[in-house]
Amino acid sequence: MSDSTAIHSTAQVDPGAVIGAGVRIGAYSVIGAEVEIGDGTVIGPHVVIEGPTRIGRDNRIAQFASLGGDPQDKKFAGERTELVIGDRNLIREFTTINRGTGDGGGITRLGDDNWVLAYVHIAHDCQIGNRVVFSNYSALAGHVEIGDWTILSGYSGVHQFCKVGAHAFIGMGCLVGHDVPPFVMMANEQQGRPRGINSEGLKRRGFDATRIAAIKRAYRTLYMAGLSLPEAREKLAEQARESADVLAMLEFLDHSERSLAR
Repeated sequence: MSDSTAIHSTAQVDPGAVIGAGVRIGAYSVIGAEVEIGDGTVIGPHVVIEGPTRIGRDNRIAQFASLGGDPQDKKFAGERTELVIGDRNLIREFTTINRGTGDGGGITRLGDDNWVLAYVHIAHDCQIGNRVVFSNYSALAGHVEIGDWTILSGYSGVHQFCKVGAHAFIGMGCLVGHDVPPFVMMANEQQGRPRGINSEGLKRRGFDATRIAAIKRAYRTLYMAGLSLPEAREKLAEQARESADVLAMLEFLDHSERSLAR
């Protein structure tokens, strides 16, 4: 533990925890055994982190967050599982992120540079990419995969085992029960439906007009041309020869294990 580390006198840190340089831990926080906290991470007051959990560097974890707790799965029998959190994440008040399960791969993973806002829940075995925004009260059931740059609006939810592709946008209050391809925007309905592509988000991330036009064309092929899914795949394969983004959509479809949101 470095001399630059600051741990409040009321915090409880297990002797087996590994605390990096420049870490700050607030009042009444509890850091359990087999917890690793990377350099420069700041933990607010009243935070509970249970292990095995590995947290990277320069994260900001607000008060009353609960990380690394047992999975909420009746099949969990106390087997050793983990939570792995990357670098530079913002995790706000009352967020809960559970460890994985033995049957689900054993690891819940949160990547880098994510914004996880107040009251978010990320369940066991979820795999989260980078630069994802979880708005207040959004929630993931177990075994969900979320691609890079996805935005989940407030009060949205994703059903267990669903996959959401990169750059997707899930609208406020939308409940996702199917796989959502990359770039697709889901409407704010209880049973979400595709409603175009996330064009505004793509513009903000530097996608030029040519790339966005190719994605729009692929969306029309998949959702508006009246084609069956096998027919749409054939058309997308042709379009993917000229667009890496369309190829990403096609590869997502090829690896989708649940029914597709259509």
